[in-house]
Amino acid sequence: MTSRIRLSMDLLKFHLGQGEVIKASLITRISIFLALLTVAIVHYLLPPGTAHWLYVVQRFYYLPIVFAGLTGGWRLGLFTAVLASFCFAIGTPAVWTVPAANILDQCLEMMVFCLVGLVSGVLTDRERRQKVALHKATLQLHAVYQELQENFERMKRAEKLSALGQLSAGLAHEIRNPLASIDGAARVVQRETHSEERRREFLEIIQKECRRLNGLLTNFLNFARPRQLSLQLVDVEQLVESVLVLARHAGTQHELSLESRIPAKLPKLECDPEQIKQVLLNLVMNAIQAMPAGGLVRVDAHAHASEMNIDVHDHGPGIHAADVDRIFDPFFTTKEGGSGLGLSVAHQILTQHGGSLTIARNSKDGATLRIALPLRQET
Repeated sequence: MTSRIRLSMDLLKFHLGQGEVIKASLITRISIFLALLTVAIVHYLLPPGTAHWLYVVQRFYYLPIVFAGLTGGWRLGLFTAVLASFCFAIGTPAVWTVPAANILDQCLEMMVFCLVGLVSGVLTDRERRQKVALHKATLQLHAVYQELQENFERMKRAEKLSALGQLSAGLAHEIRNPLASIDGAARVVQRETHSEERRREFLEIIQKECRRLNGLLTNFLNFARPRQLSLQLVDVEQLVESVLVLARHAGTQHELSLESRIPAKLPKLECDPEQIKQVLLNLVMNAIQAMPAGGLVRVDAHAHASEMNIDVHDHGPGIHAADVDRIFDPFFTTKEGGSGLGLSVAHQILTQHGGSLTIARNSKDGATLRIALPLRQET
């Protein structure tokens, strides 16, 4: 509605501007009349026997005719041409007493006057119509663009509110479970005061659930308020090896193998090494957890153009088709006891770096998650 009102106002301003043009055309018409009168007077006052000057002055009639057609359209152009023909006839009285051939030439000249005025006016009118249509189309396009911008802003606000609602619901759901465990353990401790062993057991449950809540809130804050980047030039091979060392100590499967394939002379990557290490460790640990019976986790890296790609492969069951579009959503998890924020935080860190996190391969023989990062950060 706002865009339509704005379009109507713009069209009104345009038509008011056209009114100013009409007022200005009065001055133009006076100028055309004076120019025509000047040519006619000079034509009339030419002495006999100056045929060459007569021919030159007759050509000057075309100037006000063409100018009238270009400024006032075909009506003013034709009217000026008729007036010029009348002045032309008065200014050459000897024409009508000479042979018929000369009279025909002068009549044809006057017809050409009218034709020039008419054609120049028609072309001008067509150009004006096109200009009005173009201006109207421009205003309509601008109004549509403004309306699209307003709708886009409303959609962004709605999307933010929807994301906030999902985050709040997910956080409430994740907090409710440990709170229930803490409440239940506290009730048991409160009732059973004679058994020190039972008391210690439930106090440990309370401590465990408090640590879980603290970790959940820490992950949530990392997601909600990502810290500023501390950019450095990093050797990707060293970064990957440091992550694999941490993952080897965290892995519990006996049949687990971790390896990397990093080509020699790989260019250095400009990034925040601690944050990228966090992303890589999260992906490697997810790959390990996808293979509870053990298997191979491989990290590859390669650069092309101005981008670095780091792939994390596993040989697990792959990502379920119904979960592919949701794995980066906050609080979405398929793991028991998982917070559902690991991949969301990783995705956000990479987005902050100007990169992306995507699924490069997904099948029953395993999945590959790909980190894409620009080699140099824009400043």
